[in-house]
Amino acid sequence: MSDSRAVPGRFSLVLHSHLPWLVHHGRWPVGEEWLYQSWAASYLPVARVLRTLAAEGRSHLLSFGVTPVLAAQLDDPHALAAMHHWLGNWQMRADEASMAGKRELGGYEHALAADALADFEQRWRHGGSPVWRELIDAEAIELLGGPLAHPFQPLLDARLRDFQLREGLADARHRWGYTPAGIWAPECGFTPGMERGYAAAGVRHFMVDGPALRGDTTLGRPVRDSDVVAFGRDLQVSYRVWSPKSGYPGQAHYRDFHHYDDETGLKPARVTGKQVAGPDKAPYDPAAAAAAIERDVADFVTTVRERLITESERIGRPALVVAAFDTELFGHWWHEGPQWLEQVLRALPEAGVTVATLADARADGFVGEPVELADSSWGSGKDWRVWAGDQVRDLVELNAEIVRAALDTLDKMAAQSDGLRDPVADQLLREAILAVSSDWAFMVSKDSAAGYARDRAHQHAHAVREIAAAVTAGQLAKARQLAAGWYAADGFFPALDARRLDARGTDIPAVGHRSAGATEGPA
Repeated sequence: MSDSRAVPGRFSLVLHSHLPWLVHHGRWPVGEEWLYQSWAASYLPVARVLRTLAAEGRSHLLSFGVTPVLAAQLDDPHALAAMHHWLGNWQMRADEASMAGKRELGGYEHALAADALADFEQRWRHGGSPVWRELIDAEAIELLGGPLAHPFQPLLDARLRDFQLREGLADARHRWGYTPAGIWAPECGFTPGMERGYAAAGVRHFMVDGPALRGDTTLGRPVRDSDVVAFGRDLQVSYRVWSPKSGYPGQAHYRDFHHYDDETGLKPARVTGKQVAGPDKAPYDPAAAAAAIERDVADFVTTVRERLITESERIGRPALVVAAFDTELFGHWWHEGPQWLEQVLRALPEAGVTVATLADARADGFVGEPVELADSSWGSGKDWRVWAGDQVRDLVELNAEIVRAALDTLDKMAAQSDGLRDPVADQLLREAILAVSSDWAFMVSKDSAAGYARDRAHQHAHAVREIAAAVTAGQLAKARQLAAGWYAADGFFPALDARRLDARGTDIPAVGHRSAGATEGPA
């Protein structure tokens, strides 16, 4: 029997939901297919889990980040129509598997696809915003915001960095009537001084990786002389679930992520063993996977309990334990992840663990002494090598060039402006924002669809160059034509207004300016 005696402290689970802008940028194997797979396997089931728990009266379950660029795709009319088609195609592929004699695989996948299709048609047909808004209003989650398109902030020009953050928070207010008090800093990237930008934007807390706090993550820590609190990911607990080398998803009975059935594109096998080749893997057995979930839920609950007890004893007061993951781990990478998540969120309170959001932890006093944070990230080495190393030096230089060209051109345009909104300036800024997404350098450094990532970075850089060149040459009709062409593919954040880039635009209402009924984030 598990121990249900109350333990000191708080446990906070943080999920970070993000994909780069993929709409209209290829389909297979990386472009829109990536979005639809993640949507079907992670966002639908994770939202369903949270909705189920909220309906039982459970609240303050976790802190949940949705990047503005992902939120834009989950609300995009093209993506919504294509996702509906993708789900229908999934169901059709399952039926084809059954007709080909693979009845267990086909039946299992048909049930999943049918449930997903019904869920999508009932709750997602108007986009993702109503789904997340329902969870926010039920106080099931603390919604974390972030910069518009997930830049690696420490390397970004301060003007563009501040703009992306301000506009990202305004985008959250526009979509959900809620201004987040906390953010997931992209890649947990930090450099000294960023806390001042956070404070100016109204951010009260943000995430860093454990080593940024020298491994002492038992309390949130105000950064330097600010009131902005950094919460650190507890690696001992987080790595129990998933790390670069180990974790629950790699266990033998879980569904294998990499092996596909060639005829249907479905995944028929379980992990079986790390050294077992795809064709030799055993068939997936949902019942065996369910038993593995129960074991791993029990293991995680025990890990959290023991960590809270030992850390509270060590610091002489109730401690905070924070586990943080990409949302896409749950379902997309780890098929059974949503089931594990639901069972864990039920089991932790039953085991005497108090579950809280980051905002709860801050409000309840789980904050220690100020800390001098250094340069850091949650990438390899916990430094900046993934986004600034030799392997991506060309992208770092490209980003610097493109941002400089965009800002210089925008400044010249502003100096000659009649004060009206200019779609050319807006699109120039959009393309610069897309060019500096942290995803491109990450994908190159990890050799994961590196060619696609380089192509995307250079494509948006090309857009900046040709629009800027037309403006500089006084070819305004050509500039308008180019901007309109790029907007057809990259029309995310249609309310983005280049006049708000700096102080000149302070009288311009931000994206989704606050309306009646809008609420502020937790104090």
